[in-house]
Amino acid sequence: MNKKIAVIGIGGIGGYVGALLAEEYDDVTLVARGARKELLEKEGLVLHSEYRGEHVIKPVKVVASSLELEPMDYIFICVKNYSLESVCKDLKNCVKEGTVIVPVMNGVDPGDRTRQFLKDEGITGAVVMDSLIYIVSFIDKDGSIVQQGTFANMYIGIQNPSEEQWENVQKVAALLDAAKIDCVAAKDIEREIWKKYILNAAYNVETARYNNNIGQLRSDPVKAKQHEDLIWEAYSVAKAKNVNVEKADAQAIVDRFYNEFKDDATSSLQRDVVAGRKTELETFCGYLVKEGKRLGLSMPVTELMYEALLEQINN
Repeated sequence: MNKKIAVIGIGGIGGYVGALLAEEYDDVTLVARGARKELLEKEGLVLHSEYRGEHVIKPVKVVASSLELEPMDYIFICVKNYSLESVCKDLKNCVKEGTVIVPVMNGVDPGDRTRQFLKDEGITGAVVMDSLIYIVSFIDKDGSIVQQGTFANMYIGIQNPSEEQWENVQKVAALLDAAKIDCVAAKDIEREIWKKYILNAAYNVETARYNNNIGQLRSDPVKAKQHEDLIWEAYSVAKAKNVNVEKADAQAIVDRFYNEFKDDATSSLQRDVVAGRKTELETFCGYLVKEGKRLGLSMPVTELMYEALLEQINN
């Protein structure tokens, strides 16, 4: 209960994680800037969760920068990929020997990038874990966090862990579980990350390309076929990179598209494109295009979506 925990980035994911951690543990600090910080200080952190119910954390312990943090035991980074480098630069005052850092972000390489950014800054002592979370959540117009659906599943791990590392992973999973954040300690975390990434390489990209929800994509045979193609093209990149994913994993994602997602489901990339905000297009799509070319793979639908989205964003 006396562990010092920080959550950096209080958007859809950070707001969900931060609210549940702050309700369970005594010393949780949120990192948010500008108007977001002011709103949290005034109204508290409000979470409307279809899965975990209503939560209002007030008063909220919040700072504007990680530079204001004291040495922490756990740091959860919940920002967009384009902000990760600047976040890591600000961690120099709050990382001590054994500080656990968990980037809860999109893409396949936030953990690796976090390790490299810390190394570049000469920040030592941290234990960086890889993670992913299946969740539909966002900031509502009033600044509260809305989580939709009856699931919010997190996975954490270190690829090929030593016995000591695995024990550490399990401790973090237990910390999260105790806060009612469903968490699985995964020994093959790379496989789990790629399974989610393959899903998002279709889900985020196509919803954003057409500004359609999942129901609209499913009801259009051409768009539904493109969705399948996006899944299989991303799967081909994973296999070429020797990731331990199987055809059954990709087929399960195809089946989920047709049978599990709600008709009105939208994506974070879609919402950012529509709002004219900075996007994670390079994370969801550009990375695959570049890796596909490097590996000599045919990626026609992914490349088509990427070019179309680039044009939408730049215009």
